[in-house]
Amino acid sequence: MIRYLINKIFYAFITLLGVITVIFFLFNKLGDPAKMMLGQNQSEEQVAAVNKKYGFDKPIGTQFLYYLNDLSPISFHSKTENDYTYLGPNKYTATELFSVGNTTTVIKAPYLRESFAKQGKKVSHIIGETIPNTFVLAISAIIIAIALGIVFGIISALYKDTWIDKTIQILSTFGMSVPSFFSAILFAWLFGFVLHKYTNLEMTGSLYELDDFGEKMRIQWKNLILPAIVLGIRPLAVVIQLMRNSLLEVLNQDYIRTARAKGLSEFQVIKNHAVKNALNPVVTAISGWFASMLAGAVFVEYIFGWNGLGKEIVNALNTLDLPVIMGAVLVIAIIFITINIFVDIVYAWLDPRVKLS
Repeated sequence: MIRYLINKIFYAFITLLGVITVIFFLFNKLGDPAKMMLGQNQSEEQVAAVNKKYGFDKPIGTQFLYYLNDLSPISFHSKTENDYTYLGPNKYTATELFSVGNTTTVIKAPYLRESFAKQGKKVSHIIGETIPNTFVLAISAIIIAIALGIVFGIISALYKDTWIDKTIQILSTFGMSVPSFFSAILFAWLFGFVLHKYTNLEMTGSLYELDDFGEKMRIQWKNLILPAIVLGIRPLAVVIQLMRNSLLEVLNQDYIRTARAKGLSEFQVIKNHAVKNALNPVVTAISGWFASMLAGAVFVEYIFGWNGLGKEIVNALNTLDLPVIMGAVLVIAIIFITINIFVDIVYAWLDPRVKLS
């Protein structure tokens, strides 16, 4: 188990390094960062000052090393104030480990730099403010997909080739084929506008909104309903298909016939023997969908006005706020990697035949 985790962490580190390399060199080719920060009314002196402050005047290779140094929990910093790596009082909190000459080594939280559009605001703060809303949305959507998907998948398998099975299959196929942004527009228009007086749901809205007096924020749970359903439609369709096919395969196994021969009821056979083993491919799919929801929520959040990480990414793309885009992509990559490791462990728990090695 420990050896497995060490191997996984090593490969996760290599993968993460690859992601960092790609996003750095990709997004740093989109334009001049200094001019993006200053806007249209910049002078040459201002551009030069920003380039000096953030190290943009250095070769691209040196800038990449600066970026790695910012992200690394253990980093090296100059004691010279006009150097980019100088550990100023407002940059981030760090604990000094030791110093050698003009260089000090510290331990700190990864530094994702500052937003171009919201100058002075750290990217980590922006992500910290928005990602909880995205987690709430993604978890709600996956709960809907799991609960309904497993139930309808079991029903579809038990009534194989009947009109019930065919109806469920048609609806699930339709759910997989419809793009999320189209479903979001359709649901917002139908349930938030046309049927508003019956549903009392809004076309747009986030989890926290100002009250009628504009004095304090309050939670609006009803704003979660439509985006969670829309975001959960595609994984719901996938879970139904996987659960049906997996359960049909399990029901043909020898141990199921043995359980029936012992006199167990069909409900006991399904509940105690078939469902758990049929869940293996479902767990794998759910983990992948949950991680992808953090990225796939971009369109859903933007259309419904949900103040999450997805909407923040769209806003950052519109303003070419590169640090926010790079930070968001990096955080999503870390979540993907973490979930994959967790799912491998859960998969082995569900199926004793799977060994962690």
